[in-house]
Amino acid sequence: MQIKNNFHKNLQAASALRNTLLATLALAASASWAQDAPATAAAAAAASAPVRFASYLDAVERHNIGLSAQQETIRSAEAEISIAGVRPDPVLKYSRGEIETSSAVSAKPPRTHEFEVEIPIELGGKRSARVRAANSNLRLTEANLQGFKHTLYEESAAAFVEACRSREALVRQESTLAALTNVVRANEIRRKAGDIGGLELSQSRVERDRFGVEVKSARAAAQAAMQKLSVQLGVRVAEAFGNAPLACNFQAYDPGTDSGALIARAMEARDEVRIARATLDNARDNAGVARANRWVDPSVGFRLTMTPGVRGSMNEEGEPAGDGTPRSRMVGVSVSIPLPLSRLQRGELIQAESAVTQAMLGLREAELKTEVDVRNAFTTFQAARENLQRYRDSVIADADRVLEGMRQSYRHGSASLLELLDAQRTADETYLDYLQAQADLAAATVELQRSTGLRPAL
Repeated sequence: MQIKNNFHKNLQAASALRNTLLATLALAASASWAQDAPATAAAAAAASAPVRFASYLDAVERHNIGLSAQQETIRSAEAEISIAGVRPDPVLKYSRGEIETSSAVSAKPPRTHEFEVEIPIELGGKRSARVRAANSNLRLTEANLQGFKHTLYEESAAAFVEACRSREALVRQESTLAALTNVVRANEIRRKAGDIGGLELSQSRVERDRFGVEVKSARAAAQAAMQKLSVQLGVRVAEAFGNAPLACNFQAYDPGTDSGALIARAMEARDEVRIARATLDNARDNAGVARANRWVDPSVGFRLTMTPGVRGSMNEEGEPAGDGTPRSRMVGVSVSIPLPLSRLQRGELIQAESAVTQAMLGLREAELKTEVDVRNAFTTFQAARENLQRYRDSVIADADRVLEGMRQSYRHGSASLLELLDAQRTADETYLDYLQAQADLAAATVELQRSTGLRPAL
């Protein structure tokens, strides 16, 4: 009778153990990730529509503080055009004649009033040269603003990709933690049934608890990566998008196979080249201003002198003595021309020509650097795409297959707990490497797009 009771107890324990292991395997199977499948936990995180990368970039353009500050330089450059077109102000002069203070002079001479307008005349096309230089400076400022934008895009893309990677890694680690927890529960049942010893149960608990610590760190890293999106955004992520999750199913980018076409496009649209060309144009226009400024500017003056009349004295007979003077109105014209002795030195011309030479060399360097960067970015992109494809085609499937086989062996008692844990660890590391390969491809895509002057798109 006792043997029969023990048999029923062992049968119940074995049945319970089998059900627990099957539940564990079902959980692990549901946690196995297909290629590019969105994370269920992240999809259920919020009911609102996911935030796509393009929407995030649009928000960055609207709210980024540094970009708003850079846009003020455009207003300043536009104002410079208005300033450059200003002509020299005319000069208005007024003077009054001297006062005779000597008592020895009884008949005081009249005091004159003199008005003069002096008009500077610019020669050598100074005004048009200044306006051309101001316009080219505006184009240079706009090119620098675009360069700042594309750098901001690259930083924003890196933050977005890292937030996606850390979130997907957290989902995987949480799934593994749940699987390890079920293994512990199954081992507790097996320990009661006498199938395993206490050491194996303790080992499974240690691995579960140790992995729980890693999950907490991964959760903190995912939260930190999400908060870092606020740096480029200029406002808190929650203020801009609420609790909406990120859309991390990046679209494949096909740049073609002709690197020469990419280089040709980069020569026209890349920021460094556009800035270098605008710098050269501005340097040439500034040299034109320096040449125009070597012309001396004459001034033409128009003068009006008014002298009041003086009533003459009367003789003894009461008749005018003839010493009176009538009122006077005199008009004069004057021209003043500076002596251009300071033009004997050519320092400002030498400086302007040196700036032009430096800008030409800078353009050549930018074009050479562009060609090298595009080729390197294209090669990096191709390698990252091939690596990710290899993970999708075989590596992930093989790792999951090994893990599933090890779970089956552990369930049947033909594999040890350490072998199962090692297989689980290998599968997790492989999947994390797969997520890193996704992030590397996204970064390579953004770098290739930026190097050819395109707005990043993922």
